[in-house]
Amino acid sequence: MKKIATLSVLTIAIAVGVGPGSALETTRQIPAHALPVPETASPALQAMIAAPLPPWWNLHPKSAQEWKDWVQQRAAFNLKSAASLRDKMGVKVEPTTIAGVKAFIVTPSEIAEANRNRLLIHVHGGGYVLGPGEAGTPEAILMAGHGRIKVISIDYRMPPDFPYPAAIDDAMAVYKEVIKTTDAKKIGIFGTSTGGGMTLVMVLRAKAEGLALPGAIAPGTPWTDMTKTGDTYFTNDMVDDVLVSNDGWLGDAAVLYANGRDLKDPMLSPVLAT
Repeated sequence: MKKIATLSVLTIAIAVGVGPGSALETTRQIPAHALPVPETASPALQAMIAAPLPPWWNLHPKSAQEWKDWVQQRAAFNLKSAASLRDKMGVKVEPTTIAGVKAFIVTPSEIAEANRNRLLIHVHGGGYVLGPGEAGTPEAILMAGHGRIKVISIDYRMPPDFPYPAAIDDAMAVYKEVIKTTDAKKIGIFGTSTGGGMTLVMVLRAKAEGLALPGAIAPGTPWTDMTKTGDTYFTNDMVDDVLVSNDGWLGDAAVLYANGRDLKDPMLSPVLAT
């Protein structure tokens, strides 16, 4: 049996080129090539994929004021789409304060019978810096309208004025308040990108604090790794037509939010939680 095991290991070592005189490759050089727009995508999606990369992807704000100015520019753009989306989906968006945290109650014109006693909590995306106020509500509007369910969209605090842990503290404050009057099993938490990462961190925090866990979560394309170690950081570099590259504003936003905290902390990179 020992001879077979040794032979198997030797065979594997030879197959992958590992031996006394060889070394594992730490990088692989890929020849430059063009990526065609997939014909399997819809015409609308093809147009989005074929569009030029957003000019601001490589923005590097140098001061708190430069961050704020850029955030407001992006917010003004998003507010226009939020207003038209609100009308299209037939939902009502009302500002509120829950446990001292700003939020929006997003209510469809008609709530489905099955959702009468259910509630969704939304944490918006935006690299922990984008989407203040109603600019962060489009996803909540879509969910309320399509799902015919009431949604609370949290307008959590963000850097540069409020780095970690302000955002997640706000989200947890809202969750703790909501579960006082709504069965946690009838609550769902969702968000995309940063919101997806926060969704996972909220579950980690709830577990750590001994709170009842939500009945469902939907972390969409969650930002779970701030350390730039996951393979898609490299395979999607300059292919992703939204974030484009972690070497642009996104990487700066991670550092800004972390505020000196180790990016490997599961509260920042929940994929590293154990």
